[in-house]
Amino acid sequence: MLESIPFLWRDRKRVCGLPLTFTRYALSEDRLFLETGLLHTRLEELLLYRVRDISLRVSLGQRLFRVGSVLVISSDKSTPELELRNIRRPFEVKELLHRQVEEMKIARRLRVGELLAGQEAEEEEED
Repeated sequence: MLESIPFLWRDRKRVCGLPLTFTRYALSEDRLFLETGLLHTRLEELLLYRVRDISLRVSLGQRLFRVGSVLVISSDKSTPELELRNIRRPFEVKELLHRQVEEMKIARRLRVGELLAGQEAEEEEED
């Protein structure tokens, strides 16, 4: 489904360190993708300039299999949280994602104040 887009990083969710699932993750220059399913596939897409926070989680079990999870928090309404579960080299992926997020925010000339103002406006609309 995503073959035509040039990617900076791609991986699959792993079980015991092996890519045995039908969950795929990909990072392009401006978007983060989550594709799930074999027969009935679903594709989630997150614009990088909307990312507000990135965190890394590595449990003892994940450490044994050399994998970890990266949690991405965004201001996106359809995907406010996106977790890249059981991926290889999670620290490197987190840093790559951080650099791309910063580049996209600079490219779109977004400032923290603009992001917060947009979030406050959304909250007022909900009230």
